[in-house]
Amino acid sequence: MSEREAFVLTRDVNIITIPDGVPDTLKKGETVVIHQSLGNNYTVVTEFGHMVRIAGSDADALGKETHELHTLVSDTSPEAVEKNCWEVMKTVYDPEIPVNIVDLGLVYSCKVTQVDDHLNDVHVRMTLTAPGCGMGPVIQSDVEKCIRALPGVDHVIVEIVLDPPWSREMMSEVAQLQLGLY
Repeated sequence: MSEREAFVLTRDVNIITIPDGVPDTLKKGETVVIHQSLGNNYTVVTEFGHMVRIAGSDADALGKETHELHTLVSDTSPEAVEKNCWEVMKTVYDPEIPVNIVDLGLVYSCKVTQVDDHLNDVHVRMTLTAPGCGMGPVIQSDVEKCIRALPGVDHVIVEIVLDPPWSREMMSEVAQLQLGLY
């Protein structure tokens, strides 16, 4: 978004404060400015200058339509499930950085294990841009939810690891270009 647009909330909405990850509520009639609307969530700045995240399922409170995430492959083979996992993880964003977690280099691995003809278990190993990041559990939950919604997925484990620690060099060239670091 190049131009910041202000919106008046049409109803009370649950939010998560950034960067500490604490749940709270904004009241109907409060004005917010959308900072970023990537993936399935909105990062907004309140009248008091606080940055918060509004879930995509609450887009109507901003006068926006909710976004549906679509699967690219309906096959439930382990290979297809893994491909879908990587694609949906590209829809998860750090609310402060306008780059998806895959291009940021936060996802180290995605292992899919077939448990029967049509079901697979998924184990994701990922990190955070900084240890102790308050949004870490929120991002971890976002990854788990988007993978759990895929066809052919039975159980999902999203493991946060801090070794090796994340560094800028783990970002894709595209991400570095987006952030003006390349």
